[in-house]
Amino acid sequence: MSARFETLMALRYLKGAEGRAEGRSFLRFITYVAIGGVAVGVAALLLSLAIVRGFSQEIENKLIGFGSHIQVSSHVQDSPLENAQALEAGIAELDSVTNVSPVVQTFVLLRQSERSIDGVALVGTRTPPSYMEGRVVDGRFELGTAAEPGVVVGQTLAKRLNLTVGQRVAAFALQQGGQGLQVDRPRVKSLVVRGIYETSLLDVDDTYVFTNLATARDLARYPETQVSRFDVTLSNVAYADSTARSIQERFGWPVRTQTIEQQFAGLFAWVNLQEGIIPLVIGVIVLVSAFNIIGALLMLILEKTREIGVLQSLGASGSTLKRLFLLLGLLIGTVGTVIGEGLALALGLIQKRYEVIPLPADAYYMTSAPVELNALDFLLVAAVTLALCGLAAYIPARVAARIEPVRAIRFQ
Repeated sequence: MSARFETLMALRYLKGAEGRAEGRSFLRFITYVAIGGVAVGVAALLLSLAIVRGFSQEIENKLIGFGSHIQVSSHVQDSPLENAQALEAGIAELDSVTNVSPVVQTFVLLRQSERSIDGVALVGTRTPPSYMEGRVVDGRFELGTAAEPGVVVGQTLAKRLNLTVGQRVAAFALQQGGQGLQVDRPRVKSLVVRGIYETSLLDVDDTYVFTNLATARDLARYPETQVSRFDVTLSNVAYADSTARSIQERFGWPVRTQTIEQQFAGLFAWVNLQEGIIPLVIGVIVLVSAFNIIGALLMLILEKTREIGVLQSLGASGSTLKRLFLLLGLLIGTVGTVIGEGLALALGLIQKRYEVIPLPADAYYMTSAPVELNALDFLLVAAVTLALCGLAAYIPARVAARIEPVRAIRFQ
C-alpha cells in the first residue's frame, strides 16, 4: 500500500468517522472532542506562557525604569558617595555601560496644606528616567531648575494629598548631609507640581517624588562632590552581575553595588516562581489531551474492525495499518494544534490591545494582564504537542496492526 493510501484513509476517518447502526455520529463526536481537547490545551499553555512572559518583562521594565540595572551607593548607611565626578567618569569607562546617572535622594515632608502633609523620598536626578516619562498620566515629567524647581509625584500620593498639576507644595528637609535628623532647623523649598505618574507599583507611586539634581542637593546639603548613588544603565541586563563585580573590584570600599535583582529580590523571586510553576501546571492539560487520543483511536478501531479486516484481505499489511493510525493520531494533533495556536494568538492580541482582563494593582503591580507573544513558544508547543500525540497514537496503532483478518471480517 502506498503512503497516499494511508493519507487518504486517515483523512477519511478524520472527516467522516461514523459508528455502526445506533449512535452513528457518536464516534465523530469523540474525534471532535479529542481535537478540541488538544486545541484547548495548546491555547491554555500558550496563553499562560505569554502572560508569564508578559509579567516578567513588565515587572523588569518597571523596576529597571525606576532603579536602573545597577545602583552604586555607599556601604555606610545614609552616607553619600565622595568624589562624585571621578567616580562617575570611572564607571562610564566600563564595557557595557551606556549611561551613568547621579542621584541625590533625601527624605522630606511634603506639605500642600495644614491637613495635607506626608513624608516622601525626594529623588533628585539629572535627566528624567525614560520609563517614568512614559508613565505620566497628567502634566509632563519636568523637573525644573534650581531657580524654578518642579516636582513629579505618584498618582497615589497625589490623591492622598489632593495634589494637581501647577499647584505649589512645600518640601521640608530634616536631613543634613547624612549627619542625622535636624528637626530644629529644617530647610524649606517651594516646588511646583509639574506632573503626576503611575507605575502601579504602589510603594513607588506612594513614596517617591522626583525633582532636579540641584534642588535635591540643596535640600540634602550635599556639595557638588557628593551624591547618594549612581544609577547605571547597561546595554544588556545580562551583564549586570559581571559589571557590578567589576565596579566593586575597581573602586573598593566604601562603594557598594546592587543589581536590579538584588534590589528587588522579593519581586523577582515571585516572577521566577510563576515562570517555573504555571507553565508546568498548564502543560498537564496538553499531556492529558494528547492521551485522550488513545481512547478516541481505540474506539475508532473497535467500530472499524470489520473494515480493517477487509483492508487486510485486500493486501494491507500490519505496518500499513500501524502507519495509518499513527498518521490519524498526528492529524488529530495537528488540527488541534492549529486551532489552539490560532485561538491563543487571537485572544493574546485582543488582550494586548483592549486589556479585557483587569488585575488588582495592589496584588499584581499592574492594572491588566500583560501579554508577550513569542514565536519560539508557538513552535516549541507545536513540536511537543505533535510528539505527544504521536506517542499516544502508537498504542492504538499497534492494536490495529495485530488484528487477524478472518476474525476481523466476522466481527460483529
